[in-house]
Amino acid sequence: MTVTLVRGRHVIERVADRDHAVIHDDGAVAVQGDRVVAIGRFADLAARYPGAAMLGSDRHVVLPGLVNSHHHVGLTPVQLGSLDQPLELWFATRMVARDVDLHLDTLYSAFEMIGSGVTTVQHLHGRAPGAIGDVERAARQVIGAYQAIGMRASYSYAFRDQNRLVYEDDAAFIARLPPELGARLAENLARFHITADEYFDMVLRLADHVAGDPRIAVQLAPTNLHWVSDRALDGFREVSARHNLPMHMHLNETAYQKRYARLRGGGTALDHIARHGLLGPRMTLGHAVWLTEADMDRVAETGTLICHNASSNLRLRSGVACLGCFARRGIRVAMGMDEAGINDDRDMLAEMRLVLRLHRVPGMDPAEVPSAPEVLRMASENGGLTTPFGAAIGTLTPGSFADLSLMRWDSLASPYLDPLIPVVDAVLLRAKAEGVETVMIGGEVVMRDRRFTRLDREAALAELAAQLALPLRPEEERRRALARDILPHVRDFYAGYLDGEVRAPFTAPNSRI
Repeated sequence: MTVTLVRGRHVIERVADRDHAVIHDDGAVAVQGDRVVAIGRFADLAARYPGAAMLGSDRHVVLPGLVNSHHHVGLTPVQLGSLDQPLELWFATRMVARDVDLHLDTLYSAFEMIGSGVTTVQHLHGRAPGAIGDVERAARQVIGAYQAIGMRASYSYAFRDQNRLVYEDDAAFIARLPPELGARLAENLARFHITADEYFDMVLRLADHVAGDPRIAVQLAPTNLHWVSDRALDGFREVSARHNLPMHMHLNETAYQKRYARLRGGGTALDHIARHGLLGPRMTLGHAVWLTEADMDRVAETGTLICHNASSNLRLRSGVACLGCFARRGIRVAMGMDEAGINDDRDMLAEMRLVLRLHRVPGMDPAEVPSAPEVLRMASENGGLTTPFGAAIGTLTPGSFADLSLMRWDSLASPYLDPLIPVVDAVLLRAKAEGVETVMIGGEVVMRDRRFTRLDREAALAELAAQLALPLRPEEERRRALARDILPHVRDFYAGYLDGEVRAPFTAPNSRI
């Protein structure tokens, strides 16, 4: 089998600790099939593998493939007509979204992710209407898009069986509304009606469907505590354990969700899912902004993972997760861009820079703030651990999947970069997506010189644009009217919801006195 040497001025193998990465200067990665077989000095590997194919040069930086550990859609909510809102109101305004071709929509964000060095995505697909057959066909469209472009993906369909719009029973909220509006909302909610048993059977069918594809995996997604009944939570525990399927669950994203958990079970959201046996290395908690210190201790003790979604939390007024609190407890934290990053795109390099800067609280102790290597590890190795691919992705150690990107050194260093600046810091502080020249996934070059090798990006986006240029269908018009009419009632539902909640910040960016 042919060996390819991927050469770089600097080859970043993996992060060693908060201050150091394992870097091979004038190095190379030897790739055979879909795996890394060796890494070291370019001269040594060139002598070991005479006649090897060559990729890269001494004017590149080679990075491990990045992992977007929390992703939902292609076209962003803003593109589809919904401005940023507090999360609980945003659920209502999102109803204005057009019906978009799922294959093309998935490709749209995949182009952006790969273009910034992302090789693996945790896709959390939600709210496909219809019966179980319709939902499964939608799932296969999303999976098929990733297979078409060659991206590594862990697919989840996000299950919900209650409280579909606000944090109370659907029927109870509908009863609060004027009868005509309640009937319209009930009709809309009735479009989503799969049962937990149907869901679990579908997940297992999808797992069988992708079993022969080394770049596609399937995991479970109990969407969030308020959306999932206790009976379904028990089902997730049993199916995850029986089939060794990881889980990814939004939890404690907002202060309102923290309050809901106390109203539902008298404790925290983490207490609740712990009672159902859902904590442990197979569980990743998305967001986790409003965990208590006792919650964090339990996350650390159980080996549960967290996915930090900084842009989303800022955009939707959800708060800022205490990344330093997680680090001090040794919690493994990954990184996701959720619906879209701070620039309304899927640029993982920008997301890493945001995370590095967001948590720079006042003080002098460097241990209080994240380092560049720590943030890189969140976006690579730790991200892999939140997926079924585990430690086989996120590093360039021999035996790992050959997922990597080649970045032009001059995109970081031109016209000058002092040698005192460590390579990882240079990447975190200066890298732009346009500097990512080539991306390899599973040993295959899927983007070369910023051109996709399997698909015509311009043609795919032109087709997507043409579809969206058509007039709104009557059903889309009805949803837009419903979103407009229901929003004041959703706002009224949450009026006073946080009364009596005590907030004591974990960190203090500034001071009133």
